Amino acid sequence: MDSSHFSFSWIFGSSDLGELAVWSLKKHKHVPFLMSLVAKGGVDLRSRQISQIVEEVQRVVHRLTTEISLQDLRFQAVPYSDTYNGNIKVLAPSQLLVTVPVKGLAGYREARKQRWRYYTLQGARLPCPLQDPEGLRQWLAVEQFMKSQWQWHEADVNIEGDIVPAKVLQVFRKLVENAIGTCQLSGEVSLLTQRSAVWVAVETSAGQVELELVPAVEIPTAWSAKARWPPCLTRWPSRQRVECIKSFGFALLASSRYHWQQSFLQAEQVLLAQLDEDGGCRRKCLRALRQMKEDVWCPGKRPVLTSHHLQTVLFWTCEKYPHLKDWQAFGKAFLRLVRKLHKCVSQHFLKHYFVRKSNLLQYAGSGELDAVAQKLVLFLKNPQVCLP
Repeated sequence: MDSSHFSFSWIFGSSDLGELAVWSLKKHKHVPFLMSLVAKGGVDLRSRQISQIVEEVQRVVHRLTTEISLQDLRFQAVPYSDTYNGNIKVLAPSQLLVTVPVKGLAGYREARKQRWRYYTLQGARLPCPLQDPEGLRQWLAVEQFMKSQWQWHEADVNIEGDIVPAKVLQVFRKLVENAIGTCQLSGEVSLLTQRSAVWVAVETSAGQVELELVPAVEIPTAWSAKARWPPCLTRWPSRQRVECIKSFGFALLASSRYHWQQSFLQAEQVLLAQLDEDGGCRRKCLRALRQMKEDVWCPGKRPVLTSHHLQTVLFWTCEKYPHLKDWQAFGKAFLRLVRKLHKCVSQHFLKHYFVRKSNLLQYAGSGELDAVAQKLVLFLKNPQVCLP
């Protein structure tokens, strides 16, 4: 087989492949459809590989965070799960996000009034206030919690009443480093340096994967004031589904210097899990999009596009096309999704589904996005043939 060509048979079963072929040939009569260049079952193979990676990673993470929780009561152990682990998010086959819950903070409420911050991480005073957070980011003060353990008032994480992410990460990084040695995992886990966040490399049977370990303040009792969702007159998801999703609340991640980043991983997972209760093919389209992204459009260890970007594209497309009839013809639905992805990538703009003033591609490399956009253009011109 010529490796410069790609066939959809790697991704889809024969019935899906035939459906996409028929639809595609109607639109592109001048190019024959390449049906059997490679073996079938790519999606199933990927699923098995990812499951094995997550299984190995969560064992390591559970050991490390259990040790960390013994050394510092402010951090909880990430539980081990035989099924789905909500603390582990697969962004790419070799890139995972692991949220490490903190404890000792309860009864969250939105800040009652705005105040200016003039401090620095080094303790100096600024002549002008720090920039206010935008998009998904926000300040976090101890007084925003009805109950807080005294450790969160300590100077190692607190400045002028604020719990500061950079200081939390500084404490957490040292705990991770110590836990690697204490758990005798030095041959299996290494702390990656020269990064502001806490990243570790873990050796698995499938090769090395990189994990971002992020302390997370879980807020299951409230919905973010910034997440003004859904807008009026939206038909998808249903009103009952919206209330269910909001009941899972949100989280705040320590992933920048001064500001905490809002995260809706649980709410997004609930939305994903209930996509096709009407019998549509939305999840199938997402799996196909993810496989194409990883194998053809945006491969590599640290891709500019992650699975989170793809699921956001799907959410927006579901909202625009809320009816079952829009998700019954797999080929048509899949290519519609690809067109939406191309639009977002070419414009370097993808709104967060819940906090719609936030652009998920704001800090992505322009050159990398343009390269992906060009591959998507070529694919949409001729869906039957792969990209070089």
